[in-house]
Amino acid sequence: MTDVKEFKLPDVGEGLTEAEIVRWHVQPGDRVEINQTIVEIETAKAIVELPCPYEGVVAALLVEEGRTVDVGTPIIAVDTSSGEASVATPTSEPPAQAAAMKEDLVPSAAVDPGTHIGPDTGPDKAERQPLLVGYGVKPGATRRRPRKRPAPAARPAGTAARALAKPPVRKMARDLGVDLSTVTGTGPHGTITRDDVRLAAQQRTGLAPAPQGPAAVAPPAPPQEAAPAPVQANGHAPAAAPGVREERIPVKGVRKSTAAAMVRSAFTAPQVTEFLQVDVTEMMETVRRLRELPEFAEVKVSPLLLVAKALLTAVRRHPMINSAWVDGNGSGDEIVVRHYVNLGIAVATPRGLLVPNIKDADRLTLPELAAALGELAETARAGRTQPADMANGTITITNIGVFGVDGGTPILTPGESAILAFGQVRDMPWVHEGELAIRKVTTLALSFDHRIVDGELGSAVLRDVGAMLENPLRLLAWS
Repeated sequence: MTDVKEFKLPDVGEGLTEAEIVRWHVQPGDRVEINQTIVEIETAKAIVELPCPYEGVVAALLVEEGRTVDVGTPIIAVDTSSGEASVATPTSEPPAQAAAMKEDLVPSAAVDPGTHIGPDTGPDKAERQPLLVGYGVKPGATRRRPRKRPAPAARPAGTAARALAKPPVRKMARDLGVDLSTVTGTGPHGTITRDDVRLAAQQRTGLAPAPQGPAAVAPPAPPQEAAPAPVQANGHAPAAAPGVREERIPVKGVRKSTAAAMVRSAFTAPQVTEFLQVDVTEMMETVRRLRELPEFAEVKVSPLLLVAKALLTAVRRHPMINSAWVDGNGSGDEIVVRHYVNLGIAVATPRGLLVPNIKDADRLTLPELAAALGELAETARAGRTQPADMANGTITITNIGVFGVDGGTPILTPGESAILAFGQVRDMPWVHEGELAIRKVTTLALSFDHRIVDGELGSAVLRDVGAMLENPLRLLAWS
């Protein structure tokens, strides 16, 4: 007797309302186990892997790749009638899980497929119900040896094997209209790289035909119409097809979330920006010398490391800069001063601008801070940043210098009172010790919430950061 279960798109613990199906890891006919990763979804903040709550055989994929659906929409059907199929259930309702995640700042710990937890329906089944990965562990959870996972069932005849490519590369291929099944990977173990996709796109003549299957892309609209335009991995629309005068880009994912946050920030907090040019010749020499120390042999040392350390030191000297305005909704507004620093770093990624943060960055040593900065950037660019990594930031740095820009007026991250922009370091004529010389100079820009931070405090913080970068000995003394 057939018993087909439908798995609905869940709220992964961030108040999720919708998500895009990025990549299916299974196809109809595949055998799946509980907690086996079956799909990657893209929320407004991160790419998340979803585990399967059922054991059985995939009956159908109900949503094709590239489509955005609401939470609660069935996305896959699994036939649980073959073998000893069972069902995994969350240990708590999604709202409770979301609250727990916000309180703890990190997602619930993942558990291996052998971890089991009993439902509330009696002791006889206390160790019979597998726990769905990512939903946490109830008190009294027990472990047993994980079962040996059987080999996946053979694909039905005519079904092509999926190309090996990371999610950002798959997104890039979709945006450029490249069929990955036709691309030969040059990466490790045949993995398809960005260069492979670019080469395949360059080799095409005209517009590529739409790929076949559930993720088929609609053919281009006639030249006289304004057709939806895909977005490249760098966030820009590709070159228009001949005859196309306008293109329409759907606003979704990171772009949609960022736009909403920026509008909310700009029209909520009265923002002021101050600028300071700083001679960072000594800072650049300090960066060079740090790279030679054995303590930094395994981590990347960049000027951003000292900028971050200087800002953390300035926060300790001026705690009000690390605060937030809380609207009391008629019962009295409050200013919350945080005595910890979750340091946000703006990162340009293939999915758009993300601002993950380093939790308790003020407690880290300089080598630990360097390692955390490197891991944060690598994780973001690989598309592995999770919602919890971007929650509860307290103050942010945006390194616009990497784009060859001197300065700007950065907009506050909602819930924070200050953001520091670090401009490019370049050679400039500068009066040094009474004489004109060529020095390494950068521009710092500090935007702040004028409800909390007045001109004196903002100037003091910016001046302190500049002084520590100009003379790293001050950074050592003030730390």
